[in-house]
Amino acid sequence: MIFFLIVCVAAVVMMVRVLNEYERGVVFRLGRVQGAKGPGLMILIPVLDKMVRVDLRTITLDVPPQDIISRDNVTIKVNAVIYFKVVDPVQAVVEVENYLMATSKLAQTTLRSVVGQVDLDSLLSQRETINHQLQSILDKQTEPWGVKVLNVEVKQVDLPIEMQRAMAKQAEAERERRAKVIAAEGELEASYKLASAAKNMEEQPMSLQLRYLQTMREMSNERATTTIIPFPIEILKFFDKK
Repeated sequence: MIFFLIVCVAAVVMMVRVLNEYERGVVFRLGRVQGAKGPGLMILIPVLDKMVRVDLRTITLDVPPQDIISRDNVTIKVNAVIYFKVVDPVQAVVEVENYLMATSKLAQTTLRSVVGQVDLDSLLSQRETINHQLQSILDKQTEPWGVKVLNVEVKQVDLPIEMQRAMAKQAEAERERRAKVIAAEGELEASYKLASAAKNMEEQPMSLQLRYLQTMREMSNERATTTIIPFPIEILKFFDKK
């Protein structure tokens, strides 16, 4: 009786499977696929049936840093992260031995191929375009496996120290150039304003006299140590005529 009970318990354990909401079970009967079952309670025929669990949740996969030579012959190290999920459990089990490892290896080779076709400036400035290109290529190649690539993000781009210094010098030179251009534009605008002010003073001599008095007032403040003697501005007109 004890032996019979042990056999019955073992048979029940082998027959009963419980799958979570995010899981599916691909059932094989004598080596032939019976389809994806679940979620919930499943009854398997001992010895005849075999079940493989497949997780349908979104999987986050880190792509290890890859040493890549860009199109402009700069050696860089790039890593990325992939978000994908299984949409067809039967294909994920039947078409590929290990879809996790296969997707990881495919992502590494695709990352090296795509980044190697662009130059460094494009990689740094057009990362969104590169991400979309990586996602499109990976999704197309993993479709026969029943895997859907949702998103690909290039995480980090490590540059050689010499390249970092060169880029820092380039950025500094660019900032200096912009500062000089802005200063020159300010001088040009100021010259237009001064020319306009001189023209107004020429048309209205009284404005020049008022400006002269204002300047005298600014120079003769309380803390000034210089003695100022007003000079009639009409004398300047006499010398101007001469």
